[in-house]
Amino acid sequence: MPDERETQKSGKAPLRILYVEDNLADVELVTYELKKLGAEFTLWHAATRQAYVAALREFKPDIVLSDHGLPSFDSLAALSMLRQETPDVPFILVSGTMGEERAIDILKGGVTDYVLKSRLSRLAPAVRRACAEVAERAEHRRAEEALRESEERYTLAVRGANDGLWDWDLRKAEIYVSPRWKTMLGYEEQEIGTTPEEWFGRVHPEESERLKTQIEAHLEGRTAHLEFEHRIRHRDGSYRWVLARGLAVRNQDGKAYRIAGSLTDITERKKSEEELLRDAFFDRLTSLPNRALFENRLDRAIRVAGRRQGHVFAVFFLDVDRFKLVNDTLGHAAGDQLLGVLARRLEGFLRPGDTVARFGGDEFALLLEEVGDENHAASIADRILKGLSEPVPIDGHEIVVTVSIGLVMSSPTFDTPGAYLRSADAAMYRAKALGRARCEVFDERLHARPLELVTMEKDFRRALERQEFVIHYQPLVSLASREITGCEALVRWNHPTRGLLSPAEFISFAEETGLIIPMGEWVLRTACTQLQGWIRAGLPRLDLAVNLSARQVNHRNLETAVTRALEESGLEPARLKLELTESMVMGHSEQMLRTIEILTSLGIEFSIDDFGTGYSSLVYLKRFPCTALKIDQSFVRDVTTDADDAAIATAIISLAHNLRMKVIAEGIETEEQRRFLTRERCDEGQGYLFSRPVPADEFLEFVKGT
Repeated sequence: MPDERETQKSGKAPLRILYVEDNLADVELVTYELKKLGAEFTLWHAATRQAYVAALREFKPDIVLSDHGLPSFDSLAALSMLRQETPDVPFILVSGTMGEERAIDILKGGVTDYVLKSRLSRLAPAVRRACAEVAERAEHRRAEEALRESEERYTLAVRGANDGLWDWDLRKAEIYVSPRWKTMLGYEEQEIGTTPEEWFGRVHPEESERLKTQIEAHLEGRTAHLEFEHRIRHRDGSYRWVLARGLAVRNQDGKAYRIAGSLTDITERKKSEEELLRDAFFDRLTSLPNRALFENRLDRAIRVAGRRQGHVFAVFFLDVDRFKLVNDTLGHAAGDQLLGVLARRLEGFLRPGDTVARFGGDEFALLLEEVGDENHAASIADRILKGLSEPVPIDGHEIVVTVSIGLVMSSPTFDTPGAYLRSADAAMYRAKALGRARCEVFDERLHARPLELVTMEKDFRRALERQEFVIHYQPLVSLASREITGCEALVRWNHPTRGLLSPAEFISFAEETGLIIPMGEWVLRTACTQLQGWIRAGLPRLDLAVNLSARQVNHRNLETAVTRALEESGLEPARLKLELTESMVMGHSEQMLRTIEILTSLGIEFSIDDFGTGYSSLVYLKRFPCTALKIDQSFVRDVTTDADDAAIATAIISLAHNLRMKVIAEGIETEEQRRFLTRERCDEGQGYLFSRPVPADEFLEFVKGT
């Protein structure tokens, strides 16, 4: 009978799962594991042949799970009856101990997949994969039928109609490759033989030896399975990226005598990942280097100047004067076009070795190597001022803009890119204050703290004492089920004269002065206590996301602050999710790594916030103990109208899932955006479509009303 407890309330029909099993304890275990699907399902349990036949006709399952040995019939009989009723329904064997060779024989018989009862954690992924394959086969029926005709050669579960299959008999030194394997490379059935060289001879030279090493390691039993990405030569001479998966079959002595698997074309995915990596170092609008790449080259220039006497360089920081007026009067498209023109003009002032970058908005930076002296640099600034002020024709208008420039010459006083950029930025604001359209050279007096900053520091310290800070909570929502899974804690300053201030108006100041440390500890304590209070009052067991600043993460007391907040509130560590930025991950310190390792060991999870706006390395993403990526709202905003943003969002989701990370989309404002992200298997989201950040009492009412 179907277990109605597993049916969640939703507008989408639940997945119908028929489980053939005579052991009620196993039924309970499987039901528990299926709850990890993250989707609605109805489970119908059948213990006999008669109940199974009735269920096939009345329940009409979307997927069948079956034990191997059953009273009066077995899984092969159950599979046969299923195929007579509904040939396309996936059939997953859930059995006790089973040898690999026996499993492969069963897979040949048409079983979609098999899961050992001792490894039920594989069940939910196997069900998801099987359902996905059904949808794909509906679009590729002819290819699926061709593969079914070759069922006797199946050695692995079919991973999709686009996969090519291979079967290597090590004793005969013969390899079979399926028709799909051949067509992926542009060949006809009869054009590829049965020698292993047909495969290895087409592998790109840079990956050939590594592929053979990976296969050898698996055959010797040093790896559980074969999984290797490599390039392979197409008939037209180009190379395609493929993912090779395989599993060896061994005799009683453990020696491999056969290995079989699949070859998946991942060329498009590789292109998306390459574009994502390019976006990490180049500005999408202007194709100029971004801040990350600029700082890297500036750091190199600093090191060269430290080693080579007489090496002088200059750093310019440029801001377009009254750029907002262009956007407000002519629209953002015109503003973007203007920035593109200015970028090309700035490139015209470069010599080999120089760098111009866009930092975002209307800010640019230039690094000029081998500059004679300050007068030489100032003369270049004058030429830039004149060149950029030439009229720009856009949409029938002649737009004339000016820029303000801050100039810093290389000096032993500065030893980091950040020091140069802060000083150049200060000089640029000095140019703005003196009337714009000019260049100002940095001097130490520009670092004197203005009176308003002194006043702000006094107000900030008083705010901590008087508890003027408040926390607003924005819900995190499962995109598939629309259930609230947690909330993000966002601090606000209830200023006595200026009203409610957003973090953008005080976080950078708090970071600079170090006051972020006591404020961050207060946020952690308050938010943990609030969430635990809600849970005790009967709310669902929600997760709590809290942002950490760079200064907090590198502070030696972070571990103490987090553990104290958890102990005082009674909140489970697993409920707390701490968010880092990409720049923190790339620029991590040993202190930061030690702290994160300790907190992770307690069950606390970390995620990377605003992903896509920084310069994350895939190596760091793989090694860093983070469990989730948050797609920055700048990519979410236009996913339904901008093909580039859609491709980037899809690539981020694929990348994160391949690294076994959850994906959360920020800034979801429309139902169309939600549907797109749900279709691309994004896990969770937040944004005004669901709720803006609200005070604690409003958040409580929001959760109760859903």
